[in-house]
Amino acid sequence: MDWCRYRFRSVWRLAAPPEAVWAVLDHAEEYPRWWPQVREVVPLDDTTGAARFRSLLPYDLHVTVRAVRRDPGARVLEAALGGDLEGWARWTLAPEGTGTRALYEQEVEVRARLLRALAFPGRPFFRANHAWMMRRGRRGLAARLSSV
Repeated sequence: MDWCRYRFRSVWRLAAPPEAVWAVLDHAEEYPRWWPQVREVVPLDDTTGAARFRSLLPYDLHVTVRAVRRDPGARVLEAALGGDLEGWARWTLAPEGTGTRALYEQEVEVRARLLRALAFPGRPFFRANHAWMMRRGRRGLAARLSSV
């Protein structure tokens, strides 16, 4: 097992139509306004940005995010990740009743030197840190959608 590789999958059920959820998720530079663990997103060009993440653990991750798929018809947003995390992340939205099922998938390899050194003993903490970040993101997005 490669202790530096992770696969994450989160399902967020939201009480807003897919179009409204898409409108928020399609603007990554706005994520810090509703997702506290996304500390900063700085656009670099039309498809690339620099992001800084920090959850419960006292460590910032610096990631370059490049859009590789933006398909409003299929409701899919996918990005390539580089920097402290290398891999990809994808949102897939689907109607569910009067709301939306938002599926977040991510496959990454940790590249940050300290996190690689702590890969084996830190793995349960890193997974818990990510799960907490995702719960907070869902809560923040739900609040953002209800205020729009």
